[in-house]
Amino acid sequence: MTGWDDSEFAFELRVCRWAELAWERQMNVDGHAIVARQIGTKRRRWDTVIIECDPVGLAARSAFGSDELDSDLLDVLVHAPAEWTWYRDALDHPGYPWRYVRESIHRAADRGLLKTRKRGNRIEIKRIAPYPDWVNRIVAIENKPDLDASAARALSAQLTHDVRARLADEVWVATADTDGSVSPALLKAFPVEVGVLSCSFSDGVNADSTRVDWYPTAIRSDADREIKGGQRSVTKRLVLAERAYGRGFRSYHRTMRPDCRHFELKRDGRALLPACAAKGTLPTPRECSGSCPAFEPEPPIWRTRNYPIEGGPGKSVVRLLRERRRRQRERL
Repeated sequence: MTGWDDSEFAFELRVCRWAELAWERQMNVDGHAIVARQIGTKRRRWDTVIIECDPVGLAARSAFGSDELDSDLLDVLVHAPAEWTWYRDALDHPGYPWRYVRESIHRAADRGLLKTRKRGNRIEIKRIAPYPDWVNRIVAIENKPDLDASAARALSAQLTHDVRARLADEVWVATADTDGSVSPALLKAFPVEVGVLSCSFSDGVNADSTRVDWYPTAIRSDADREIKGGQRSVTKRLVLAERAYGRGFRSYHRTMRPDCRHFELKRDGRALLPACAAKGTLPTPRECSGSCPAFEPEPPIWRTRNYPIEGGPGKSVVRLLRERRRRQRERL
């Protein structure tokens, strides 16, 4: 299909699916791996994020639902008591007015994440379960299929920031395989701690689509993992992990138009990727929008014939992607 391999977005989705298939086995991960894309902080967003999880902790995390927990909810749930306690006695002072904490408590209760009751004028809280320590490691991958000297120089500052920030345990660059290892001259542009993956998706996505050209060095030390003076970084890491848990990498339908009559999913090896039947391409989110000249809403008749009443093929695509994410999580 013409244009099928052209965009960085297509490469990113393939790397994510490869990681889902092969990361645990190829990297000898002691636990399970959750894969997400476009996760980060205000200053830095990573193309692919892999959360290596403790299996027991990950199973316990499921008690808090399948949606992500933001930082305000985490501040409440992580410190929620085992017995009924006035919330101000149970929680540390947040550094901002308590009314915002009460809002988070009510949100948590509405989602069934926390038990609440009123004793007089006081709100008491009780946890439904201890919030688990489920995150072992965070791995960040920067995807650059067309890696050349100028691209390597441009990436260098970003990768140096990643190494110094130490939010991730490992940082990698994934690039397209050029029938040979990555040039040493390009490797010199990167911090020595950054690993390099060469990816070949000419036969579609499968577990053997990549090879390691350079192994990374662990960025975070054992002292960091013991949380000595690093509470803020640990909180950011947990928020990152929660975003990855809730979003995965199949949430691209949120920024595309699956309700277009030309939108479809096509198989590429062991991956299902978005495709545009009108253009014969794998479109980017920027291209797959209401302003696209080829955009045509689904005919209303599609939503009542051979499809559930709640929507037509576009809604079916969304349900399929969500179901695949759910099945992958249950497999873990």
